[in-house]
Amino acid sequence: MHPKTRQALLNLARLVISAALFWWIVAQAGLADLLEAARRADPGPYALALLIAVVGIPIRAYRWQVLLDAVGARLPFWRTNHLYFVGAFFNAFLPTGFGGDVVRVLEIGEGASSPQAAGTVLVDRLTGFIALFMLALAALPFAFHLLPPATALLIALLAGGVLLGSALLFEGKILRQITACFPRALSLAGDAWLAQTYNVITACGQRAILSALLISVIFNLTQIWSTLLAAQALRLAVPAWAFFLFLPIAIIALLLPISISGFGVREGLFVLLFGQVGLTGPQAIALSLTSYSFELAPGILGGVMYFAAGVMGLRRR
Repeated sequence: MHPKTRQALLNLARLVISAALFWWIVAQAGLADLLEAARRADPGPYALALLIAVVGIPIRAYRWQVLLDAVGARLPFWRTNHLYFVGAFFNAFLPTGFGGDVVRVLEIGEGASSPQAAGTVLVDRLTGFIALFMLALAALPFAFHLLPPATALLIALLAGGVLLGSALLFEGKILRQITACFPRALSLAGDAWLAQTYNVITACGQRAILSALLISVIFNLTQIWSTLLAAQALRLAVPAWAFFLFLPIAIIALLLPISISGFGVREGLFVLLFGQVGLTGPQAIALSLTSYSFELAPGILGGVMYFAAGVMGLRRR
């Protein structure tokens, strides 16, 4: 089978899975209840949350800029910000939560090499995960007794895995020694593209990584705030700590390329997780869809920017 045909069939399968999962969850919750939740929503908190979501893109773009500067890349901030908005567009509509990251690497243009783009994009994404799970670990001692033991353990294990794996990745020497005997294309100790990318990761340096982590904490706090505002807009009583604990699980799960933009997967997770703090199925699904709109809004802006750049001949060829 031709690779393009196989990819098209995979995307079609993901679309069908997304639609089936979403329809099944909505059917279980009740469409009338969902519409009623939307009808009762307060537009004030929602509008503020939407604004916060859009402002989150320049915050993350600045985080990436710090990492690019640390490895000697020379991209102006307007370009970094543009690529981040474009990435948000592809993240909102592609079958994975990291499709936009790939686009950022491919569209980097002059000022940074492909390994510099790939390495800094990976560190950029990873520092976001680290900060998110650091916040979850900070909230866990105050709320673990209100959660089922299995959920609290899952959060602790995921956080520990992310932190330990990141430390191993940034350390550099151990992974280079482990992969030294691998084929050249897969070794992190050689001069192939993968090794060059890993050199960029370890070249970011402690100062830039710590700066990226601080920016990530700020961004993730705004993300939690926007989701809390979504709950307020829907007039849902959800304890604030729930967002610190549940959002990392949802964000990690959305990276799995099994549906289009996480449709169905996101809603199922929100029902499962927020049901533990008293939300009904329709309420959790309404919260999930409202949260998705915060990804969709900057994504639409990014799509307009991407189209405009193509029309004006500014896109990399």
